[in-house]
Amino acid sequence: MLRIAVPNKGSLADAASTMLREAGYRQRSDSKELAVLDPENDVEFFYLRPRDIAVYVGEGTLDLGITGHDLLVDSGTAATEVLPLGFGGSTFRLAAFPGTISSLQDLHGKRVATAYPGVMRGILERAGVEAKIVRLDGAVETAIRLGVADAVADVVSTGTTLRTAGLEIVGDEPLMTSQALLIGRPDVRDQPAVAQLVRRLENVLVARRYVMLDYDVNRENLEAAAAVTPGLQSPTVSPLHRDGWFAVRAMVPRGETNAIMDQLWTLGARAILVTDIVACRI
Repeated sequence: MLRIAVPNKGSLADAASTMLREAGYRQRSDSKELAVLDPENDVEFFYLRPRDIAVYVGEGTLDLGITGHDLLVDSGTAATEVLPLGFGGSTFRLAAFPGTISSLQDLHGKRVATAYPGVMRGILERAGVEAKIVRLDGAVETAIRLGVADAVADVVSTGTTLRTAGLEIVGDEPLMTSQALLIGRPDVRDQPAVAQLVRRLENVLVARRYVMLDYDVNRENLEAAAAVTPGLQSPTVSPLHRDGWFAVRAMVPRGETNAIMDQLWTLGARAILVTDIVACRI
């Protein structure tokens, strides 16, 4: 039986459970539940603090887990990335009072407060910068004002919290980017149940990225329309009762749907319909 860790709270929790449900796995109905058994899929889910998940997986106590790339790196454990999950995007950035720090190199000999000492240590080492890391477990944005640090480094989604504290983000590029990952213990990929889980999650990602597009088009414009909607392999084309007309069906990228519909209309296609893909196997 696979033992999988899921975030019990925070920004990753709801999205992780939703994705697992879409992949056909049972999830908890009450946020107070600590574990859920899914006998149909031979899986047991454990709901843990996101920061602890990489530790449990890295030690081999659990087979797999969902957590952020930033938390995986910060843990320093042997857990490995299995699959990026496409949600929970964030950046790891340096911030300080305006006019005090302009680059990572300016941290030399200074103090930087962070809740991610493992991440920051690696960044400093790769940059050849010697700075003191002040580890804080909670919000770090007040560390400079309270005199315990010269700069802070934190996971940022919008940067609003840092700016509200009177800080400015240093540099145009983040120190690191992060998203939710499926992680596993080093030898976990050999299990068939893991391959099934990964395949299901990959197809959830496909279903989220694509929609199904149906339309009618005449023979003269069929090839041009098919070139606009090539699908994953090729579009499905069926003759209509009306002579010289065809029904076409193809998967198209969700983000390009309206532009594709406009192109098809210009080519003379009609009855253009878009349908969400609930589940798929590609």
